[in-house]
Amino acid sequence: MEIRSMHFVSRVRQRLDDTELQRNLQRTRGRNAAARLASLSSLDDFDAVRARATDIRASVLRDLDLWLERFEAEATRRGATVLWARDGDEACRLVIDIARRHDVKTVVKAKSMVSEEAGLNAALEAAGIRPVETDLGEYILQINDNEPPSHIIMPVIHKSKEQVSELFARVHGTAAKTDIVELTREAREKLRPEFLGAEMGISGGNFLIAETGSVAIVTNEGNGRMCTTMPRVHVALTGIEKVIPTLDDLATLLRILPRSATGQAISNYVSLLTGPKHEGDADGPEHMYFVLVDGGRADLIGGDFEAMLRCIRCGACMNHCPVYQTIGGHSYGWVYPGPMGSVLTPLYQGLEKAKDLPQAATLCNQCGVVCPVSIPLPDLMRKLREKQVDAGLRPWSERLSMRLWAWVAQRPALYARGVRFAVRYLRWLADGRDRIQAMGVAPGWTAERDFPAPAAQSFRDQYAARQRRVGR
Repeated sequence: MEIRSMHFVSRVRQRLDDTELQRNLQRTRGRNAAARLASLSSLDDFDAVRARATDIRASVLRDLDLWLERFEAEATRRGATVLWARDGDEACRLVIDIARRHDVKTVVKAKSMVSEEAGLNAALEAAGIRPVETDLGEYILQINDNEPPSHIIMPVIHKSKEQVSELFARVHGTAAKTDIVELTREAREKLRPEFLGAEMGISGGNFLIAETGSVAIVTNEGNGRMCTTMPRVHVALTGIEKVIPTLDDLATLLRILPRSATGQAISNYVSLLTGPKHEGDADGPEHMYFVLVDGGRADLIGGDFEAMLRCIRCGACMNHCPVYQTIGGHSYGWVYPGPMGSVLTPLYQGLEKAKDLPQAATLCNQCGVVCPVSIPLPDLMRKLREKQVDAGLRPWSERLSMRLWAWVAQRPALYARGVRFAVRYLRWLADGRDRIQAMGVAPGWTAERDFPAPAAQSFRDQYAARQRRVGR
């Protein structure tokens, strides 16, 4: 997937001016957050489950190499082939080699974020292999000129059913319909022959279980099972950080993954796939491959950003982020939007290609509060901001103003006089109101919202007055 995160600011302006997008975002805003909150009531002790899930993910990362070796041994023992890719390009080469080895012409795909990272669809098409997305959302995006997803679990959350109806009518050559059941049936009728005719299926993987060599796939659509069991070749393409030790660990994580994502106690389908079909099995692929991708993940182990590898891709952070809820996922310009994308994109693609993303947050910590594996997302964004300053990637005006502020802050008397002047200036702008509607020296602050007017006295002056009253 092409990275466009360096154009974040201009893309945000376009999204804010897109009245149809804003209407669609408003329609879904807060829906998953409310569902998550309601579903947590069915857990006896959410905090304990969350702590256990966090410990599972953190402990795996401390010994990631050992757990991956255990997974490879178990998967191989059960007949699967495990391949390793340093980056997306190598992953694409491996998948294409597998396809050519088995004379594959058509591939059906279930959702895989790593395939988005790698740009797998474009690579397959260039190799003469036809990829067909079968997740309903991903299918809608593919037939719309390969539009990128805007959410990691709800890729077309930015579209209305009327837009999907118009797209289906135009691409399928059918009468326009707005009934969701009829639209879904139409998509199924188009995809059914693809499932029956494809020689290879490609899926992602929510987790890799080391003790059994299995991949766990969590989905609300039956396409995941169709992609992994009907074609004669199955390739599971996922990141190396997805491994967990045991099935008991999987049970813990499954208690919080769907609740954090969509507010469901459990998703419609949970598939555990272990090796290819054996004699006597009713279904399953004849050949099973795992392609495990590094893609910058190993470099994060033991560093300031290791906690980000705990992510289980639930999307709770973006479901609660006021920035994401306002600008939508396409503004972020790469595979991962929202707070998780503001951290992952600079880490995987380089700070210079995503210099505005660590700033794309209010640091309100809603994302950190709801993260089911306790990733301190605001802290990670602050660390990225520090690295940007150290690398000289912030605008000269910002760097100059911060240096000036630091110089003044080290001189208390001067700082106090400056604060008093600022208070008088801001109260003059407020003109008796409790909000400032237009900030003269920093218009960006009030371009989309009002700025609160300050109190009549600064904290330092109020504190000094209080001390005088009590005689100290």
